[in-house]
Amino acid sequence: MARIGSRDTEPERIVRRALHKRGYRFRLHGRDLPGTPDIVLPKYRTAIYVHGCFWHRHAGCQYATNPGTNRKFWEDKFAANVLRDRRTLRAIRCLGWTPLVIWECEAADESKLNRKLAKIRQ
Repeated sequence: MARIGSRDTEPERIVRRALHKRGYRFRLHGRDLPGTPDIVLPKYRTAIYVHGCFWHRHAGCQYATNPGTNRKFWEDKFAANVLRDRRTLRAIRCLGWTPLVIWECEAADESKLNRKLAKIRQ
């Protein structure tokens, strides 16, 4: 699990290609915003977070499985991740930005991804 990167993941690249195809211009990994969004659309004041279903606990998703060993560690880690995500979304809204969370499984499904990207206010 240590080899899993936090930047330029395949779901993130899929979302970036879809945005580029639609003519959006964006910045990557906006360090000046809470939670360092994966993709930032400054013109639309939208911050896109591409979340892995496993790490960020996508409810009801087949990829949000629980490891069988060291159960307490993983429960605590996942709970902390979810809490941090909630705080990040609240903080970005307080700054007047619109957060958009795209899950790993949604990025893999083109129709779901299109519905999510349609939420970007024009």
